[in-house]
Formats: sequence, C-alpha cells, structure tokens
Amino acid sequence: MEIKNILTPGCTLCAAPDTSKKRILETISQIAHHSQPQLAEDIILESLMSREKLGSTGIGNGIALPHGRLANLNEVVAVLICCEKPLDFDAIDSKPVDIFFAILVPEDQAQGHLQTLATIASKLSDKDVLKRMRQSTTNNDLYEAII
Repeated sequence: MEIKNILTPGCTLCAAPDTSKKRILETISQIAHHSQPQLAEDIILESLMSREKLGSTGIGNGIALPHGRLANLNEVVAVLICCEKPLDFDAIDSKPVDIFFAILVPEDQAQGHLQTLATIASKLSDKDVLKRMRQSTTNNDLYEAII
C-alpha cells in the first residue's frame, strides 16, 4: 500500500490553526466529509472520538494517528494535517503534537486497517520526511513531502 493511494491533495491541510484535541478532530471530520459526502461529519467525529477514549493515538515525536471504522465507506480515506503550533494530544511521550495523519476505514476491514497504520507509522519514522513536512508552507508542499 502506498500513501498516495489513500491520501489526496484535497485531504491535506498545512498550518492548521487548531488549538485543542477536539478541534483538530472536528477539522479532520470536516475534511473527510468534504471528500466523502455520504459520510456525515458528526458520524466521522464520533468514530474518531470513540477511538481516542480508548487511549490517545498520539504515538510520540509530535505525531498522532487518529483513526476510526465507518459503515458506508468503501475505501480507506486519509486526512493529513500539520498544525501551526503543536497542541496537547495526550501522546504517549507527553509531548505536544503537530502532525496528524488520520485514517478512516470501512467497518469490515480490520486487518487492512492495521496494515495501513503500520505503513503510515513507518513513513512517519523517517526523519527527513518529518523535517520536510514540518517545513511545508502550502498544502501541496505537505502532500508532496509525505508521498
């Protein structure tokens, strides 16, 4: 699986002004809804929030991988956001988060979900990729940095 197969330039946002965990999840939900209009924003947000209640998806090093499973979704959808300022996201290393790579997967694709998360986590462990992402000034720069 390649990231360009699940992430589009339209689902990439550079320098988001969000300031809280809930607000960033709302922004992710809005972007995903715009990409997949059959999915209601509130249903997307509920899926992401439910997952966060199980434990933070902040994996450390300023990165979070919010994710959820949804009915009425036929393919994996990704949203990538880089924030202007890192925000508290209850990450495992207790450091603030500025890179959010969210994925939404069809309800019946649990195994694919785990493989997708592993692929993304691997890409985000590359220090050069992270540096380019954090230095991005446009949505397209951010998109190009990750793919």
